[in-house]
Amino acid sequence: MNLSKIWTMYYPVILAFLSFLYSVTLWFTGNKLEGIFVGIWVPSILGFSVAIRQIRRDTNQENQKE
Repeated sequence: MNLSKIWTMYYPVILAFLSFLYSVTLWFTGNKLEGIFVGIWVPSILGFSVAIRQIRRDTNQENQKE
Protein backbone atom coordinates (compact mmCIF):
# COMPACT_ATOMS: atom_id res chain seq x y z
CA MET A 1 0.00 0.00 0.00
CA ASN A 2 1.51 3.32 -1.00
CA LEU A 3 1.35 6.56 0.96
CA SER A 4 -1.37 8.20 -1.14
CA LYS A 5 -3.74 5.26 -0.62
CA ILE A 6 -3.09 5.31 3.13
CA TRP A 7 -3.73 9.07 3.26
CA THR A 8 -6.93 8.72 1.19
CA MET A 9 -8.25 5.99 3.45
CA TYR A 10 -7.24 7.31 6.86
CA TYR A 11 -7.16 11.11 6.47
CA PRO A 12 -10.13 11.71 8.83
CA VAL A 13 -8.49 9.69 11.59
CA ILE A 14 -5.17 11.47 11.07
CA LEU A 15 -6.84 14.89 11.13
CA ALA A 16 -8.88 13.99 14.21
CA PHE A 17 -5.74 12.79 15.99
CA LEU A 18 -3.88 16.00 15.11
CA SER A 19 -6.84 17.99 16.41
CA PHE A 20 -6.75 15.98 19.62
CA LEU A 21 -3.03 16.64 20.07
CA TYR A 22 -3.58 20.35 19.46
CA SER A 23 -6.40 20.35 22.01
CA VAL A 24 -4.25 18.66 24.64
CA THR A 25 -1.42 21.10 23.93
CA LEU A 26 -3.73 24.06 24.37
CA TRP A 27 -5.16 22.61 27.58
CA PHE A 28 -1.79 22.02 29.22
CA THR A 29 -0.41 25.41 28.17
CA GLY A 30 -3.17 27.14 30.13
CA ASN A 31 -5.64 27.81 27.33
CA LYS A 32 -8.33 25.53 28.73
CA LEU A 33 -11.35 27.01 26.95
CA GLU A 34 -9.55 26.96 23.62
CA GLY A 35 -8.49 23.37 24.31
CA ILE A 36 -12.10 22.37 24.93
CA PHE A 37 -13.22 24.15 21.77
CA VAL A 38 -10.63 22.40 19.63
CA GLY A 39 -11.39 19.09 21.38
CA ILE A 40 -14.96 19.31 20.09
CA TRP A 41 -13.55 19.18 16.56
CA VAL A 42 -12.56 15.52 16.94
CA PRO A 43 -16.07 13.99 16.88
CA SER A 44 -17.13 16.53 14.26
CA ILE A 45 -14.31 15.53 11.91
CA LEU A 46 -15.09 11.84 12.38
CA GLY A 47 -18.83 12.38 12.00
CA PHE A 48 -18.43 14.35 8.77
CA SER A 49 -16.11 11.69 7.39
CA VAL A 50 -18.69 8.99 8.05
CA ALA A 51 -21.37 11.08 6.32
CA ILE A 52 -19.14 11.76 3.31
CA ARG A 53 -18.20 8.08 2.96
CA GLN A 54 -21.86 7.06 3.17
CA ILE A 55 -22.80 9.54 0.44
CA ARG A 56 -19.95 8.28 -1.75
CA ARG A 57 -20.98 4.66 -1.16
CA ASP A 58 -24.62 5.40 -2.03
CA THR A 59 -23.58 7.32 -5.15
CA ASN A 60 -21.31 4.47 -6.29
CA GLN A 61 -24.06 1.91 -5.77
CA GLU A 62 -26.52 3.99 -7.80
CA ASN A 63 -23.99 4.35 -10.61
CA GLN A 64 -23.37 0.58 -10.68
CA LYS A 65 -27.09 -0.15 -11.01
CA GLU A 66 -27.37 1.99 -14.14
